[in-house]
Parts: sequence; structure tokens; C-alpha cells
Amino acid sequence: MKIEDFILKIENEFEDLTPGKLKPESRFRELFDWNSVNALTMIALVDSEYDVMLVADDFQKSKTIQDLYNIVVTKLQK
Repeated sequence: MKIEDFILKIENEFEDLTPGKLKPESRFRELFDWNSVNALTMIALVDSEYDVMLVADDFQKSKTIQDLYNIVVTKLQK
């Protein structure tokens, strides 16, 4: 899995995101109105695409897309 693919899936899932705007260092909470619905959307996306379950603590530990990606990769390796 590459971070570019991860970013593309996120951009496709959230219609408020302009394709190509999201970068690994992007702070996902600052890109659009981040709320619990968006968190649930991200959880569902990661679960369906990667069979990885994100939890609230994962979002609390993460500030950037790279942080979330790293958590997903780590959980994939377990």
C-alpha cells in the first residue's frame, strides 16, 4: 500500500476535498469541517478498503494524513 493510494481513496470519499489538494502532511481536521460523521466515514472507508478498524484513540493520536496512514499500515502488519 502506498500513501498516494490512501490519499486518493480519501479524496474520492469526501466530496468537499479537491483532488490533488491532500498531502501526507495535511492536517485532516483543518481541510474541511471535521466532525463525528466524517470520522465515521473515515472509519468505514478504512474498514472496507483495508479491513482495518480505526478507533477514537487513533484519531486522537493523529494530526496528519501521514499519521493515519502509519496507523493503518501498522494495524495491517499485525
